[in-house]
Amino acid sequence: MKPEDLSALLSAVLNAAVDAGDLPSDLRAEITPERVKVERPRSREHGDWATNAALQLGKKAGMAPREFAALLSERLAAAEGIASVDVAGPGFLNITLDAAAAGELARQIVEAGESYGRNTALTGHVVNMEFVSANPTGPLHIGHTRWAALGDAIARLLRASGAEVTAEYYVNDAGNQMNVFADSVLARLHGRDVPEGGYPGGYVKDLADAVLAEHPDVRELTDEAARPVVRETAYRLQMQDIKDTLTAFGVHFDVFTSERTLHESGAIQSAVARLREQGHIEDREGAVWLKTTDFGDDKDRVLIRANGEPTYFAADAAYYLDKRDRGFEEKVYLLGADHHGYVNRLKAIASAAGDDAAKNIEILIGQLISVNGAKLSKRAGNIIELKDLVEWLGKDALRYDLARYPADSPITIDPEKLRSNTNDNPVYYVQYAHARTRGAARTAVAHGVERTEFDGALLTHETESELLAQLAEFPAVVASAARLREPHRVARHLEVIAGAYHAWYAACRIVPLPTDDGTPRPVETLNRTRLWLNDATTTVLANGLGLLGVSAPETM
Repeated sequence: MKPEDLSALLSAVLNAAVDAGDLPSDLRAEITPERVKVERPRSREHGDWATNAALQLGKKAGMAPREFAALLSERLAAAEGIASVDVAGPGFLNITLDAAAAGELARQIVEAGESYGRNTALTGHVVNMEFVSANPTGPLHIGHTRWAALGDAIARLLRASGAEVTAEYYVNDAGNQMNVFADSVLARLHGRDVPEGGYPGGYVKDLADAVLAEHPDVRELTDEAARPVVRETAYRLQMQDIKDTLTAFGVHFDVFTSERTLHESGAIQSAVARLREQGHIEDREGAVWLKTTDFGDDKDRVLIRANGEPTYFAADAAYYLDKRDRGFEEKVYLLGADHHGYVNRLKAIASAAGDDAAKNIEILIGQLISVNGAKLSKRAGNIIELKDLVEWLGKDALRYDLARYPADSPITIDPEKLRSNTNDNPVYYVQYAHARTRGAARTAVAHGVERTEFDGALLTHETESELLAQLAEFPAVVASAARLREPHRVARHLEVIAGAYHAWYAACRIVPLPTDDGTPRPVETLNRTRLWLNDATTTVLANGLGLLGVSAPETM
């Protein structure tokens, strides 16, 4: 029995009490599985699950919580699959399932397969998630690594919880930085030093060589004539390098939106006009200002400079309205540690556009990461490239380690730990547990143990009860991680499941031991049922690792 099954049972029992006249009819609107929830008690001595439904509903029913709990306890204890129900404290209910109902979960998980853990907590939510969005003037580096891993994991979690998600990369391909980029490549093309303030990395020379390979006559042009050719070719090549690096890191984007198209399409002028209609534009000092102080910003922001040139902020406003026009009710921005100043101004854009800044826009700020012993990239200059980190530490280890910490906590990655095949390495610990389940299944089948029958009532060992309880919590953990945008909740729960599995594996055999004289013992229902539990663990570990963008190996 899964937690959601128990919540549905509680709702059914309460509705039956309403039908019987034991509870007032106006309470029915409050009785839903979403509101009548169960959770794991702090101590297993208090049962398998607990609920505070009596404290939630007692007052509304005109009853003392303990009186309400007593009524609910009596009715719930008579339900199929319930071994006992105890009233505790001011009105908590501690629920113990009978062994068959608890063990049935193993079969449910195996039969659910890849869908186990998926839930409907965010069904109906239409979300645009923008993350990474590195400038197309150089390779992805360590500063982009965290949001690549976390952003992709959050998108996976949202989808697993029923949301419709578009992962989007905003390409900052407008402004003077692109001219500086072009001039840097052009300088290397002619063997000159990059101009002051230009991009000095070795990758610029690589781009110059690639541009020359595509346009052999480009060096015969004047700098003025060559600049557009160099800019567009180098830009395309660098964006392809970024996309290839993301693909190698297991990160997928549904949409790449160009800032330049906002300028060229008239979207910025349209945005200014729309915000003016909303009454939040002011013309002063020859410039066009958005009155963001009306919405909590520390100062008003210029949209159009006195010389008629739009600011980066104007593009931000146009981009927000573009997302809004594309039907995204919720817009999530994942920004780096140096972007705290963007929070109020982006929320001000949302409010000025007529949105609810508390509902329609969410801005997550990630803290910095560092890597002990990492070498600066010879190709990229004074940065550590993401592709170098992946080659050094491995995609799985890097993604898992970045996912298992809250975004607002600084991280120092320990390469020695991540490269070690020990239980001190969290990703190895979880992946090894998955590989061990697969090895146990292969051994079982080789010894004639197959999933031909099942009796959940036989899974009574304390390690089986603990493992089942942790597997049961997985869908709720996924839903919580999605709502809170916290993939680390899934990573940490996988580690708990791995620990519970290792303890069970040491205590309970799937394949029966031979007799003292070596004669094989017959395979019994318990052995086959334990194979179901083993394979249920396989399913949950694989599903959880998949949500983090990490592989689930068959062997280690």
